[in-house]
Amino acid sequence: MKKNGFLALAFNALFLTFILAPLVVVLLVAFTDKGYISMPFHGASLRWFRAIWDDDDIVSAFWLSVRLAFTAATIGVILAVPAALAIARYRFPGRGALMAFFLSPMMIPAVVLGIAFLRFLSLLNLNGSFAALVATHVVIVVPYALRLALSSAVGLDRDAERAALSCGASRFTAFRRVVLPMIRTGVAGGWLLSFIQSFDELTMTIFVATPGTTTLPVAMYNEIQQTIDPLVTSVSAVLIVGTILLMVLLDRLVGLDRILIGEVH
Repeated sequence: MKKNGFLALAFNALFLTFILAPLVVVLLVAFTDKGYISMPFHGASLRWFRAIWDDDDIVSAFWLSVRLAFTAATIGVILAVPAALAIARYRFPGRGALMAFFLSPMMIPAVVLGIAFLRFLSLLNLNGSFAALVATHVVIVVPYALRLALSSAVGLDRDAERAALSCGASRFTAFRRVVLPMIRTGVAGGWLLSFIQSFDELTMTIFVATPGTTTLPVAMYNEIQQTIDPLVTSVSAVLIVGTILLMVLLDRLVGLDRILIGEVH
């Protein structure tokens, strides 16, 4: 295998520096002892990490985002798996249109979706409810769950499922004991990406969120508009470190490459 030359290595180093530099800056600023965003700083402090726990709005927004992302990702996977199996196994009129319909939220700008959801929820008088927020997030995460579930379902050998059915297993049992384990990497990857997408969604959510259903990204956005203190950087630092630890854990348990890419059978 031909090794990369000096120019290729230099380009890769510059590219990684360009990508990682903002994250490093955020992590450093989070430890400032000043009452404003300062970089570089002359003293390190955990002041703004302690301030997170004293801010009830940030803490409640975090737990709301966790509940919202978990619920939306789970519902999204439940909807995406049957659709992926149907699209992968059968050829029927409108198959391409059905696929395009499920993936269409990825092609529509988030601002347009936010305005459409705001109008739709206002007509139904559902603004401000957690269920409405979940429904809007399910719409935007289903494409991610579908794509990865489909990557595992395409080319799936059905002989094992037929053998289970011939032995007397019900279709649900055959799905739970045979099919689902065979596509588990795609399902797990779809759920993970759906959770991240829902947890991090801001542009669309800011149109449908209310003071009683403020997610963490919306709360951080409001914090940036109203103050100049480094609280947002400390929250961002916690999220960055938490994401890294989650990725390491998933890599140890399952294998990150299998979760994110899925197995194509």
